[in-house]
Amino acid sequence: MAYTAMSGNGTTAGDDPLQTAVWRLRSRACWSDAAALLQPVTAQAALQRAALLVERCLYTEQGWEEAEDALRTAEALAHSDDERGAAACERGQLAYAATLHSVRDRADEARAALGRAAALIPPGAPARALLDFRRGLLAENLARSPQAARAAYRRAHAGATAAADPLLLSFTWRHLAGLALRDGELAEARHGFAESLRIREELGYLVGTAPALASLADTETEPEASRLREEARRLFRLLGGVPTWLARQLAAAPPAAGAATA
Repeated sequence: MAYTAMSGNGTTAGDDPLQTAVWRLRSRACWSDAAALLQPVTAQAALQRAALLVERCLYTEQGWEEAEDALRTAEALAHSDDERGAAACERGQLAYAATLHSVRDRADEARAALGRAAALIPPGAPARALLDFRRGLLAENLARSPQAARAAYRRAHAGATAAADPLLLSFTWRHLAGLALRDGELAEARHGFAESLRIREELGYLVGTAPALASLADTETEPEASRLREEARRLFRLLGGVPTWLARQLAAAPPAAGAATA
């Protein structure tokens, strides 16, 4: 399965103590605590709060009703095209997550919401990279179209580079690497997974580091593969079993791809 977080905006919060606190909590899987710091009195705050709670659903498979409530508030406060587009993007992501985790089939809703977002967010806008990435997720995991997914991920990668969004870059590297691995391009996959891990470690994005370690392990030979997986397990336990879906990947612990092809 493939998963993503919201955009990396806020990872370099500068002198804003609120955004620094939100980022630190978010990166440690404390989405509810981070959301509690934000008062949804403006469209921007409501959108950020909704995005945090949508991300929590992806990583924990819980909190769906709270995310829906926060998203409805954000949608009600959105007035500009940018705000409505961002709200639609989060609506699409929540519907995608519910479908992916087999909570309820909302694939049509996800496609429609991301389509609305595409009509509201112009190409070249900073928010377009995240939208392109999420459309790639739908193509890869719901439509089962890796070719369309790769094109969308590449657009997102270029947009994240232009917008200097390192967290989103860590996701585009990761998902492009996943497609490369599926195609048997081991060196390309290893490079992408390594870049994703490097960025997440530099940012201190702890909740995303264990999945990055586990993915990189799938491209390595022993004993490096086992070392990476053990480190992933350590972080997974440290965060209380989040992200929940990583437990299945770590339990499967397939032989290193490099060993299999040697």
